[in-house]
Amino acid sequence: MNVIVIGGVAAGTKTAAKLKRQDRSAKVTVYTKGKDISYAGCGLPYYVGGSIENREELIVNTPEKYAGLTGVEVRTQMEAVGLNAQAKTVSFENGETVSYDKLVIATGAVPFVPDVAGKDLPGVFTMRTPDDAIDLRAYAESNHCRSAVVVGGGFIGLEIAENLLAKGLKVTVVDMANQVMPNLFDVEMAAYIRRQLQSRGIRIITGAGLEEILGNEKAAGIRTSAGNFDGDLVVLAIGVRPATGFLSDSGLLMNRGAIVVDQQQKTNLNDVYAVGDCAQVYNRITGKGQWSAMGSTANITGRCLARNLTGDTAVYKGCLGTGVVKLAGDLNAGRTGLTGEQAKEAGYDVITVTCVTDDKAHYYPDASAFVTKLIAERNTHKLLGIQVVGAGAVDKMVDIAVTGIAMGAAVEDFDTMDFSYAPPFSTAIHPFVQACYILENKLSGAFETFTPDEYASGKAKGYRVIDVHPSAAIPGAEWVNLSKVTAPLEGIDLEEKLLLVCARGKRGYFLQNRLKALGYTNTRVLEGGASINNVKAAFAGGVLPAAEIKRVKGLGCLQDKRYADVFNVRVITRNGKITAGEHRVIAEASERFGSGAVTMTTRLTLEIQGVKYENIQPLIDFLGEHGLSTGGTGSLVRPVVSCKGTTCQYGLADTYGLSEKLHERFYVGYHGVTLPHKFKIAVGGCPNNCVKPDLNDLGIVGQRVPMADFSKCRGCKKCQVEENCPVKVAKVADGKLHIDANACNNCGRCKGKCPFGVLEEYKEGFKIYIGGRWGKKVAHGTPLTKIFDSEEEVLEVVERAILLFRDEGISGERFADTVSRLGFDYVNEKLLSDTIDKAAVLQKTVKGGATC
Repeated sequence: MNVIVIGGVAAGTKTAAKLKRQDRSAKVTVYTKGKDISYAGCGLPYYVGGSIENREELIVNTPEKYAGLTGVEVRTQMEAVGLNAQAKTVSFENGETVSYDKLVIATGAVPFVPDVAGKDLPGVFTMRTPDDAIDLRAYAESNHCRSAVVVGGGFIGLEIAENLLAKGLKVTVVDMANQVMPNLFDVEMAAYIRRQLQSRGIRIITGAGLEEILGNEKAAGIRTSAGNFDGDLVVLAIGVRPATGFLSDSGLLMNRGAIVVDQQQKTNLNDVYAVGDCAQVYNRITGKGQWSAMGSTANITGRCLARNLTGDTAVYKGCLGTGVVKLAGDLNAGRTGLTGEQAKEAGYDVITVTCVTDDKAHYYPDASAFVTKLIAERNTHKLLGIQVVGAGAVDKMVDIAVTGIAMGAAVEDFDTMDFSYAPPFSTAIHPFVQACYILENKLSGAFETFTPDEYASGKAKGYRVIDVHPSAAIPGAEWVNLSKVTAPLEGIDLEEKLLLVCARGKRGYFLQNRLKALGYTNTRVLEGGASINNVKAAFAGGVLPAAEIKRVKGLGCLQDKRYADVFNVRVITRNGKITAGEHRVIAEASERFGSGAVTMTTRLTLEIQGVKYENIQPLIDFLGEHGLSTGGTGSLVRPVVSCKGTTCQYGLADTYGLSEKLHERFYVGYHGVTLPHKFKIAVGGCPNNCVKPDLNDLGIVGQRVPMADFSKCRGCKKCQVEENCPVKVAKVADGKLHIDANACNNCGRCKGKCPFGVLEEYKEGFKIYIGGRWGKKVAHGTPLTKIFDSEEEVLEVVERAILLFRDEGISGERFADTVSRLGFDYVNEKLLSDTIDKAAVLQKTVKGGATC
């Protein structure tokens, strides 16, 4: 038997290897378009991020190694261009035509690249082959890229985004759908994923169709139907299409480019089979055709086909669309089966539940939670699908569901299964089973709820919000102490509509159980509680309590004292520099949610004026969707201020670059670290002090220290250095130039002024001032006794200053007071040479004293 396999990645190599093991006499030849075979396509994003260090780790087998292991002949760089099924031949681009007894088409898929201007610019990438990942990583490193736009919010797009973020790039993900991971996750789960990604630093834009890739000599961002988005590189992760163009006139039956096969991978042509991303398979639940461009499907169907070709019967029973993805930081997501919408479209009477459970024993270190959505058929209770998001092993939740769905299990069938348990791995009742219990309670009517989607669509309108947290946590809601509920709630009628909300939904269910026993007839629990819902409640009489005003102040919203419910909201601009697109977003936000006016603060943040209380959260959400945030209040590191730096004629340092690093490391990175008081940082590009670095808690000033060669001095009567010294510390005396190093402010204005080369060499660096302050009390900072050579040195000293303030500062005192109390010499020594135990300092409990 002469078998030709076209395609040498997952499906092709799996089919060929298994076939050869089944029948050693078979002649099996793999023809592949590329130079590599059997590479780890799913690992490409992790090469970009550096988790996989070198190219060789991506290559599962070389052609030579594979041929030696399997006995399969491999022909690389052979692109198939035609099929003559009647003659049983395949023709290739190099002119060769080969015959077959059996033909396996495993050509996979190719990235979809829309026909837009700029798609061929340097800096535009797809992600399909090892070379794609290698080129992307090399480009990002060699071009010192600091930002990226990823077009496509599916699995690959979000994996690429996570890995680019891990490399220190600012990442924007843009998708034309109205959610991330469309057709994979239901809208409320996608919304939760989106919020989590944004909180970890990835900017998400949905509802934006790609129209153009911007840039002249290289990519500089994209233009979309929703505006322009800047990026030093662009990754197109819009999706893939079956690589079947060369088969268009072959007679093969295809559906949207995917080859239609039966459950044994046969096509409509005799002795022609197809597997992998180029073939359409079946959905195991609905029985309908489905395209499953997954490495798992490719390998499974490839193995089945090899058995079928050698006399066995191996029926492929269909896919479930199973997928799992590692997202930013500690966030993972997985899914299988039908989404709620897909199940409805398939004709099922659908019931769902969304719940939050521990992923392992709550007391075990690194314990977290699963957010789980189960989809089932209402009448039969048959499990149809699952979606899970969390920090833990979401794959184990998904795999249990895969097994159950494949076996046709109802949710009750899992109740007493003996799943593994130990505190590091799971809970005593497995989290999957807990989700089943919750759905069973809903099916029985014991648990009456609003789903997150129902709540977001307004179905809870008219319900009174009851806060069931251990302590009051929902502004405007009435808090109920669960442990004390033994009689009807005072002032609440038995027929009143009550929405019971806690952190996850569990305490809400407990309260509902008690209230039903007490005669309440109209209670609903909000599924997933405040963990995954944006819960709102109206304040009694419309009056905002002091605690709520304090809470929103912490979000960067300062009350307009003329009104009870109007605030001015600070938008962080990182260093006073924002893009034209960000300007437009802020202007639109001001018009939509505020008075239409925007003011500039002395700290170079923007304030949107006149925001009504009920518009604060929608405003914050809108800004977050466009990569902007609010804040700048409290006993924290404040937004960094910088001058124009090297864009100014006096600039000695890249202040914008340094201030952005300071912003990311300390404003963002330390945003959960309370200090004794506010801590302000300013970066000046030269000693002109335009942003007054020495009047901040910590100020950084660019320096150009003259390294004079006085042997070249000729004692000119009219010395050009002396003439041009702005602070008059350069003097010619006794026929020689003298510079008072203690009085020189290292502005660098003397550079190149001496025609005889006395001042040709300079040390570039930074001076750091500590203990400055302005406001009610003014204090000028004192410079540390060292000129710092690099930005990394500066960042290290800034962190040491923050840690020292947290460790040795007193609640309510500014850093200037701390420096004065401890003594400058002591602080100088601590910052320059002494050891500071960062972990111990960050574990301390510190009470902040800032009032604004």
